Amino acid sequence: MEEKQLAARADATEKLYYQDSHMRDFTATVIGCETSKKGYRIILDRTAFFPEGGGQFGDIGWLNDVEVVDTHEKDGIIYHDTKEALAEGTAVQGRLNFEERFVRMQQHTGEHILSGIVYGLYGYDNVGFHLGADVTTLDFGGELTAEQVKDAEIRANHAVFADLPIEVLYPSKEELKHMEYRSKLEIEGQVRIVSIPGYDTCACCAPHMNTTGEIGLIKILSCERHRGGSRMTIVCGMRALADYRQKEQSVSEVSVALSAKPDKIGEAVLHLKEQQAKTREQLNRIQALYLERRLAQISPEDRSVCIFEKEMDSIAARNFVNDAMERCKGVCGIFIGTDETGYHYILGSKSVDLQVFSKELNARFGGKGGGKPGMAQGSLNGNAEEIQNIIMEL
Repeated sequence: MEEKQLAARADATEKLYYQDSHMRDFTATVIGCETSKKGYRIILDRTAFFPEGGGQFGDIGWLNDVEVVDTHEKDGIIYHDTKEALAEGTAVQGRLNFEERFVRMQQHTGEHILSGIVYGLYGYDNVGFHLGADVTTLDFGGELTAEQVKDAEIRANHAVFADLPIEVLYPSKEELKHMEYRSKLEIEGQVRIVSIPGYDTCACCAPHMNTTGEIGLIKILSCERHRGGSRMTIVCGMRALADYRQKEQSVSEVSVALSAKPDKIGEAVLHLKEQQAKTREQLNRIQALYLERRLAQISPEDRSVCIFEKEMDSIAARNFVNDAMERCKGVCGIFIGTDETGYHYILGSKSVDLQVFSKELNARFGGKGGGKPGMAQGSLNGNAEEIQNIIMEL
């Protein structure tokens, strides 16, 4: 059945986007202009601007030279949000930001294909859909495995490659009784069905592509557990191309940095990680030897000990404090960081209540943390000399 106007009320806006989802320009007459919190709401006798609905944002564009920043619908009337007024009776040339509309239709149509595939294969309903400014998320009522996600992506792109016609149907109530279709809501009045043969049949009010080939590509970026089901993040068409270009640039930069061919950067990164692990082990051994020497220098007469290091393994630092607090009468402290970036500290003592002292130290230097009477740790910002003077006075 061909597209047709759905407005049931005589004063409802004529919806040109249902006649042609690829309409870029149209003529119309202003029949109302109201003030709003953000500017004005312009009402036309007819429009190709799709209002927010079905998980898709409202269209943007221009009415003559007046910019339309959003579009929404209430009781069959479509409102065009603008910063400027247009007088009632004004004839306007409407122009959509069709590049944005096209991208949104790519995402939405791709979502239909994936939702239909997941429902058909695993029986999981699409329980949530959000077409964002950068990515689109789909929430399913069941958990998907990594292999199922890969399979769904391949099947979805086969639908794209087949360049199938996308049909819009307006079945009668009797026809609807015998039709199997996806819908999250009970719909009153005429139901608009978007059908992608062999993949999906769904009730939806938004404009879509004319054929699946216009989507270009469907890419699943991730699929994670979410509220007992799965949340899938996707990009389609131009967004998929932009995502590929961004990742291609990242791969190129890593390739140059590691002096490795693009298809070998995974191996190069793993090799680098192994080298870093070995270097870290060597550094930790050197730090442990250094702290052993510092520990040997502590005499029973030392009241307190305070060490400042730019970098230090946290385990080695804690071991030093545990051993040093047995040798000094006051407080043993180690501070890791710099005056500019701040310090992470570990304190130990057999004689000073560090639970109380750490609160005073944090209050003095804008820090946070705490612990027990014999051991405390946290972070603060301050001057090393000033911090050391306070510790040595204990």
